[in-house]
Amino acid sequence: MTTKTYQELLEERNAIDAEIGAVFSAERAAALEKIKALMIEFKIKEADLSARRGPKKGSIGVVPPKYRDPNSGLTWSGRGKPPRWIAGKDRDEFRIVA
Repeated sequence: MTTKTYQELLEERNAIDAEIGAVFSAERAAALEKIKALMIEFKIKEADLSARRGPKKGSIGVVPPKYRDPNSGLTWSGRGKPPRWIAGKDRDEFRIVA
């Protein structure tokens, strides 16, 4: 059994890396040609590839406040954890009348 030297192994790795790069480039080019052919066949445009599918998702947005602290003027929308100034109290006392 002959053992390869460190330098021989490095040269072998460099040759393999170069071969990998060449094969990758060739296969990538073939894949791109196949993709282009399919895009032509099915009339797919570049814009179609990045277009969103399905209905547009609505955002919740900013919810108007329902409650106001008379002392500090702080407001709360009624969503999420109640602030300390309203926790455990009757919320009708703090309701903002529109």
